[in-house]
Amino acid sequence: MTEGTTVSQEADTRLRSMLQKLARGRGVRHAIMAIGTGGGEMIWTGAEGTADEAGTPMTPQTPFFLASVTKLYIATAVLCLMERGGLELDAPMHTCLPSKLTDGLHRMDGVDRTGEITLRHLLGHATGLPEYLVLAREGEKSLFERVGVDLHEGWGIEEITSLVRDCGRPHFPPRPFDGQRHTIRYSDTNFQLLIAIIEAVYGGPLHEAFDALIFQPLALSRTFLPGTSAAVEASPDPAAFWGGDHRLDMAEGPLRSFRDLYSTAPETLRFMAALVMGEVFENPATAGIMREHFNPLAFSLSLRPVGPGWPTEYGLGMIRFRMPRFFTGFRQAPTLFGHTGVTGSWLFHVPDLDLILSGTVDQVMGAPIPYRFVPRLVLALEELGIRGPDGG
Repeated sequence: MTEGTTVSQEADTRLRSMLQKLARGRGVRHAIMAIGTGGGEMIWTGAEGTADEAGTPMTPQTPFFLASVTKLYIATAVLCLMERGGLELDAPMHTCLPSKLTDGLHRMDGVDRTGEITLRHLLGHATGLPEYLVLAREGEKSLFERVGVDLHEGWGIEEITSLVRDCGRPHFPPRPFDGQRHTIRYSDTNFQLLIAIIEAVYGGPLHEAFDALIFQPLALSRTFLPGTSAAVEASPDPAAFWGGDHRLDMAEGPLRSFRDLYSTAPETLRFMAALVMGEVFENPATAGIMREHFNPLAFSLSLRPVGPGWPTEYGLGMIRFRMPRFFTGFRQAPTLFGHTGVTGSWLFHVPDLDLILSGTVDQVMGAPIPYRFVPRLVLALEELGIRGPDGG
């Protein structure tokens, strides 16, 4: 199904073919793809496959799980609170959270360096804190391994920080923001702490902070946190997402513990356009903070798809990615700014073309797909001459 098409028949045919091929990938039951301009105008959106086991057709209006694309929204909320004077990026995180959460989180070589960790470190994955999802106490499975097995079990920030304190080992001391590039390591622990800070500073639960700071100002009525009252406004029902053959879209337990959003293709484009242009902030220049400095993410051999690594770079809540030439037939692919998620979701801005790209395959096994597919999509858009008004 295609909606909002403003491209030529040739372009529509090619884009639909790419989407259909994407939907036939291993373990993929549906795929959705949307293209808009940097100013927020829809160019093309399509969906293939079924949204659930009942065979409900996937449509461009079906809400899907954003997974870690939500980090763009979390970073935006932090910067909105910063503008309002509620917090400072270079303030130590322990000034925003109770000591029972922060004490002793970063102990390395006999030194407790937790007090050095600032909100900027958290936003930039520069803390060195380990990934809580893969930690486990002796005789227990990790939280990542328990998702999809213990369907009703959830966790909160107290369990996360306790697990990191008891079982984690920092990868490096908090990296300095000294103008130099330092290798960093992606860790969801950082953003769970940021969520706790948002709730503490805003004075209410995350979904209320999102609603006040982002959803209402941008008229995002189909973007919501699962398990909250806002979810009932979404129509049609959200699409299922999968871990292999196991459906993982539970409204309770593990899914709610990730604190990640659902949204639709049109609304993700609207959000990203507002972020790119700075319209979500009181001062449009605030958007530039997310791109002020990028550090390279460490190469990881882990088989557990909990986050990106080389060759991506990370700013503050935002990925910068350009596919190396030897993966693109030695053609130079444009640089992408945005985020991906473990379910194969993506939301990118392509400044060279003045385009925003959104989509998903809703399959944990497809986590690497955006890094292979989106660069090919961008090159195809270049060949087809599809650009926004400010594209080169």
